[in-house]
Amino acid sequence: MTRAVRRILDAYESDNPGTKANLARMLMAGRLGGTGKMVILPVDQGFEHGPARSFAINPPAYDPHYHFRLAIDAGLNAYAAPLGMLEAGADSFAGQIPTILKVNSSNSWATAKDQAVTAGVDDALRLGCAAIGLTIYPGSEHFDGMVEEARELIAEAKAVGLAAVVWSYPRGGKLSKDGELALDVGAYAAHLACLIGAHIVKVKLPTDHIEQADAKKAYEGGDWSTQAKRVAHVVKACFEGRRLVVFSGGAAKGADAVFADARAIRDGGGNGSIIGRNSFQRPREEALALLDRIIRIYLGRE
Repeated sequence: MTRAVRRILDAYESDNPGTKANLARMLMAGRLGGTGKMVILPVDQGFEHGPARSFAINPPAYDPHYHFRLAIDAGLNAYAAPLGMLEAGADSFAGQIPTILKVNSSNSWATAKDQAVTAGVDDALRLGCAAIGLTIYPGSEHFDGMVEEARELIAEAKAVGLAAVVWSYPRGGKLSKDGELALDVGAYAAHLACLIGAHIVKVKLPTDHIEQADAKKAYEGGDWSTQAKRVAHVVKACFEGRRLVVFSGGAAKGADAVFADARAIRDGGGNGSIIGRNSFQRPREEALALLDRIIRIYLGRE
């Protein structure tokens, strides 16, 4: 246990030793272990977008073992995936990397902004996971139901010593497409995840757009010109940094953009990246080189 990790754990004042131990498992794992920074590999895109859209560009990625090996060999803090993906490698890779069971998902055919519960806390315990992960859609007409499901899942996880990671992705309702990535909306979404008891908040990097008319006055005069400053605002919304916040890598893009995002997250005080398509859709050696450089950025070596 390092001082940096101890300070983080001290902010989770109501959690039992089991939950803190599982948070520590993730924070102490991999090449960033002990720094308070995290890089996590999420592979739920097969559920969300379909197998061909997710894996055809890099066919070895159809194999669940590929993702376990990628996360382990890259020295990441954790690997997150839905039930079937984790079950497919649970024995072969037991104890080699902390895992996060994604317990709800949507699919690309759906018209409603909602997620179905696809796994439970009992599955996470059976598979030796450190945490459960789940998505909420602030703004959706189904948001209230999603939050009620999230509350039950998070409470159940905490009761048995697991941590909870919340993907908070604004969409639906009165939000415009630009509004889904707006600074005020992203900070609001991150804060909502904290309010429902998330240990780790996952959000997208925000733009400098302000969506809500009622929020514009609160943002007047602020300097939101750089991604690092916008990251710092989201971190502030996460209880003044008392909750871990990691940022999504988003759709596939050039390596330089991925590295620029990591520097902005680091400089803004974020806790790290949760990067899926931008890693596993690249050939393995290219992905390992990309993840290596991201880790070096968080270590302050780039």
